[in-house]
Amino acid sequence: MKRIAIVLLIIVATTDVGRAKVDLVTLPSRDTVQLTIYNSADMTLVRESRALTLKNGENKLQFSWANTLIDPTSLEMLPQANADKIDIADLTYPPRVRNLGLWNIESGVNGKVPVEITYLTSGLSWRAFYMGTLTENEKTMQLKGYVVVTNNSGEDYENAQTRLIVGKVHILDQIAELARRQYPYGRPGQVPPPPAMPAPQEESRSRARVTMEKLATMPSIAKEVKKEGLSEYFLYTIEGTETIPNGWSKRLLSFNVDQVPVINLYKYEEERYGPSVVRFLSFKNDKEHKLGETPIPGGMLKVYRGVGDQGHLSYTGQSSFKYIPVDEDVELNLGPVANLVVEPKLMDFKTENYRFDRRDNVSGWDEIRTFKIEVRNTRDINVKVEIKRNFNTQYWDIDNNGDFGSFEKVDLDTIKFTLDLQPRSTKKFGYILRTYHGVRQEDWTSTEQ
Repeated sequence: MKRIAIVLLIIVATTDVGRAKVDLVTLPSRDTVQLTIYNSADMTLVRESRALTLKNGENKLQFSWANTLIDPTSLEMLPQANADKIDIADLTYPPRVRNLGLWNIESGVNGKVPVEITYLTSGLSWRAFYMGTLTENEKTMQLKGYVVVTNNSGEDYENAQTRLIVGKVHILDQIAELARRQYPYGRPGQVPPPPAMPAPQEESRSRARVTMEKLATMPSIAKEVKKEGLSEYFLYTIEGTETIPNGWSKRLLSFNVDQVPVINLYKYEEERYGPSVVRFLSFKNDKEHKLGETPIPGGMLKVYRGVGDQGHLSYTGQSSFKYIPVDEDVELNLGPVANLVVEPKLMDFKTENYRFDRRDNVSGWDEIRTFKIEVRNTRDINVKVEIKRNFNTQYWDIDNNGDFGSFEKVDLDTIKFTLDLQPRSTKKFGYILRTYHGVRQEDWTSTEQ
């Protein structure tokens, strides 16, 4: 893989007019590099520091970004010392030369000068994912957050400080398209296909293989993630530095919180979830739940349950979620389950209380349906289940019987039963639903008032 090539051309004026001595010097490697990666756009801000060896007078710095996704129009350089004696005049792009820029630098000092080079690149991305481990009684959960940083930018970033931005940004041009434009780089135009990556030399291939083997054997160390609010964005700074080679992904631990209080709730609503019971897991991003210091980036949560004293895990389910602000609740759908069953049965149906108009046509009637519902908990722990029943009209009365727990009217045409079931237990209840149709709706309204 080809690294960003930066060389320094130092031009020293001589006494002979029109002649100059040109010294070609390879710029030292980066001293530091910082990556600020956005998750809502293919865009990364790179800030790197290097020490240039300058001489009095005119200096030219050649910067090549071949085989990378750097936007050349975003290149900036600032001296970090002797700023009053160093003038970075301009950055030019030689014609008929691809992927090359020349900085013209007027220096009033000799020796090494630290500079900061910044640019935008694409091909770097990050995503968040989470692992939750429930205790056996499922009242608390250990919650681990991870971020995975992927580098497909064409450039290795060694010992990079990594910062992650949560929040939507709007950009006029995609960085990857700007990176692939031909000279002159500032003009819009047709985007050429990306250049083919040259085959690496055997030495480079061997060096890359050694680097990858080192990374593969490195121990996974939890690092602190510092978080700061930036208006509508949120910044996560990962402690320390990480080497992120091109073409590789790296998993970083974001946080690890133990004993987060959670609520497990099972829901049955045939019109929404089908014939199965669906399990939900909820918690709140606040201090009471040992969270709440920062928003939680959206991602996928996989949930397991601890089983026995040997540390074995049983897979429970997974759910994706969006950004969770501080002090906000989240309810995650973990999918249908087989160990809790709700079986509603229509036992009887009839009609009565007919009303007729002046032509003896039916103008109103009542429909009476009798339902029986059986709920079975085959689990070895207590569970709570909500059963919603939807009607096709807002004009209804209901008569409950049996062990139905609590009952409430959710909206005009929906009711909810809430039951608590002991381990390996069954509950049965029923209800008689009377719905009013035609002119009988007027009778129902008048009686309700």
